[in-house]
Amino acid sequence: METETATRWLTDAEQCAWRTHLEVNRLLTYQLERDLQPFGLTMNDYEILVNLSESEGVRLRMSDLAAATLQSKSRLSHQITRMENADLVRRENCESDRRGLYAVLTDHGLETMRKVAPHHVASVRRHFMDLVSPEALEQLHKSLQPIAEHLRGQRGKP
Repeated sequence: METETATRWLTDAEQCAWRTHLEVNRLLTYQLERDLQPFGLTMNDYEILVNLSESEGVRLRMSDLAAATLQSKSRLSHQITRMENADLVRRENCESDRRGLYAVLTDHGLETMRKVAPHHVASVRRHFMDLVSPEALEQLHKSLQPIAEHLRGQRGKP
């Protein structure tokens, strides 16, 4: 027989921390997105460019890229189509698996990354890093690491 447990409502301090986290997450994402607009990129575009630029051969299987960017395969496919139209990436068949496809960073995509990355890093510094002391940043990392590990473990679970 299943026993009912009472809802553990958030305390005032927990509610305050949670809502501040949500607000910062939304506002920071909004601002970083705005700072990428002059380059014709979204945060999703930039994340894909980063993942491809840091991968061996500047290519990733589409399924691996979907997992790395937390996108469905369908959503990623639409995203890659838009990025192909901008000549940032191209698709290539996987020789070892005829059903598999790679997303590959084009020369234009790599040049775009090189041009945009310094501006993006400056934006991250201006709107986040420079507002947090080194000690608070270390504590933030320590606080968020177990949450990240827990959530990575939850991926794919119902």
